[in-house]
Amino acid sequence: MKFAKLGRMSRCRVGVGLVLGYLCLGLLACRSTSPLSESPSGIPAAYADRPQLQGKAVVEMEVQTAEGVGKVILAIHGEAAPLTGGQFVDLVQRGFYNGLTFHRVEKDPQPFVVQGGDPRGDGTGGATEPGSNRLRTIPLEIQLRGEPYPRYNTLIQDPAALSKLLLPHRLGAVAMARSSPLDSASSQFYITLSALPILDGRYAVFGYVTEGMEWVERIQVGDVIRSARVLEGADLLRVPGSQPERADQMEDPGSL
Repeated sequence: MKFAKLGRMSRCRVGVGLVLGYLCLGLLACRSTSPLSESPSGIPAAYADRPQLQGKAVVEMEVQTAEGVGKVILAIHGEAAPLTGGQFVDLVQRGFYNGLTFHRVEKDPQPFVVQGGDPRGDGTGGATEPGSNRLRTIPLEIQLRGEPYPRYNTLIQDPAALSKLLLPHRLGAVAMARSSPLDSASSQFYITLSALPILDGRYAVFGYVTEGMEWVERIQVGDVIRSARVLEGADLLRVPGSQPERADQMEDPGSL
């Protein structure tokens, strides 16, 4: 059986801005979980076996566009998003993203996002648990200034709390896409083409483009991630489990 492809959520526009009430950034649905306890690091016990980035890392992504090949440098903030940054850096380390395409690009009427990281190339794929066909997911993870740990699986809507986000959606933000369940992020990521505060508190930013934003802005649907590699911070990655597989041919979606 194949996963049912999710339809995109409706959007409304304020002035010339692009506003999303609920943004389904092209990921397949999965069952939500509610961890009952936390580890001393603040990570919910149910996710203690996921990769964790315990500090900052730098990733170089080489992209193939119609205008040529360019390098994009990403600063990954594991100190503020250990699970989200850990998931991404682990997949980079394992070559998961090499050869994948950008399947979603939205630039009109206002620059919005480019999105990739789906092994199926259509917005329905992700990375599976080692040795199984089960999707490996992580919870929504958002860190506020003044709090010791990120908040998990919790939407943040209070304006006062949103003003304290450590990793807001500014130009060049790198964040994990997910479907409606808050714990459904896997391998798909997006890069913002403008500041998008409407997404703050809803999606987990885990880094920023520090070089090569001009190449991100040239990306079109179908352009390829030729390679991705960790330049700095690989030693800060902790991986309790083994290698996840690409979810190209996952079966039995009802078991997720």
